[in-house]
Amino acid sequence: MQRLYLKFYLTIVAVLVVFVGAAALLWRFAEEEARTPQYLDVAAELTGALLPDSDAPPADDQKALEALHRKLRFDLALYRADGTIVAVAGRPPPRFDPHRARPGWRRGRDGPSFTLQLPDGRWLVARQVRDRPSPTFWIAAFLALVAAAVAVGAYPVVRGLGRRIERLKAGVEKLGTGDLGARVKVEGRDEIGALAESFNRSAARIEGLVAAHRLLLANCSHELRTPLARIGVAVSLLGESADPRTRESLKRDVAELDQLIDQILLTSRLEAVPGLDRREPVDLLALAAEEAAHYDIEAEGTPVMVSGDRLLLRRLVRNLLENARRYAGDGPIEVSVTATAGHAVLEVRDHGPGVPPDERERIFEPFYRLAAARESGRGSGLGLALVREIARRHGGDAVCLAAEDGGSRFRIDLPAA
Repeated sequence: MQRLYLKFYLTIVAVLVVFVGAAALLWRFAEEEARTPQYLDVAAELTGALLPDSDAPPADDQKALEALHRKLRFDLALYRADGTIVAVAGRPPPRFDPHRARPGWRRGRDGPSFTLQLPDGRWLVARQVRDRPSPTFWIAAFLALVAAAVAVGAYPVVRGLGRRIERLKAGVEKLGTGDLGARVKVEGRDEIGALAESFNRSAARIEGLVAAHRLLLANCSHELRTPLARIGVAVSLLGESADPRTRESLKRDVAELDQLIDQILLTSRLEAVPGLDRREPVDLLALAAEEAAHYDIEAEGTPVMVSGDRLLLRRLVRNLLENARRYAGDGPIEVSVTATAGHAVLEVRDHGPGVPPDERERIFEPFYRLAAARESGRGSGLGLALVREIARRHGGDAVCLAAEDGGSRFRIDLPAA
């Protein structure tokens, strides 16, 4: 993932680099254009007056050139109009081609040199004895220093902007993971500060709506238990004249409603509390054996200790056994506990019709039921959702697997204590 502050900062640095390069090139071209023909003509006239005439002996030219070399401290070379060298003072001159020569400053491999055409057609080439940086170098260095100062000064500003965005992103992620109390610090009076305020207002509104929803759900569940208790008492008081089948059906409906309310309350409590209320060492095999005994089932395996909430783990085992009893038909139900690589593995297997492969993940969604359960009206779709939620609260997970010879196999992985 690319950092936003790096994009801003690198954009600023790139603009500064382009600016410095463009300014240096512009200065160089302007410097060369500043060498006007009038200036060169005046320099040619003055230099021609200091040198002997073109028909003077070469010794006179050499003597005059050496005198200029001592005064100006320039390496000098005098050429005839056809390019033949006449006299040299100082270092050997660079290669000279009169057909390509042009009056003015030139930068070469041995440093900058100045070429001048005298009024009599001769050429004088001058080169500094001590190479000094050109004005273009100093201008470019100054601009580079300014660019560096701007880059150093811009980094804290851009990095601070990036940090504010990162903190806002972290707050959004916390809210997305279920922490409805997540808020971000409002910093500054710019657009990012306004965005942080909007996020805090939205988060507070969501938290209030969810809290109201949970309160309503809990209150409704509690209120439903009172009429259910009265119905249960009325069913038990029915005389012998009542139809036994009707009486048993009413008892099952009341028990199923009571179980549904209990599961709704537990779901609401788990949503309200992010972690576990308490932790204690629990022997998973002993716990599974206790719950399996209510269904006349024996749990097998190895004793493994896990750390967690005993009541929640008991509910996990009970929901798995109730689900297996509901769908196992006449087949047996197998319960086992094993230890594998620091994990406690609880498996509950039935020999019923099994779960289609494309629905093995969806059955852990709240209120989702298989087609057979919807047709028969059995179950609420919350039992397996609570199983996975409880397993994940304990640092594990729950999955549904296919059994080898038919049926379903529910596997719970929990960290061993």
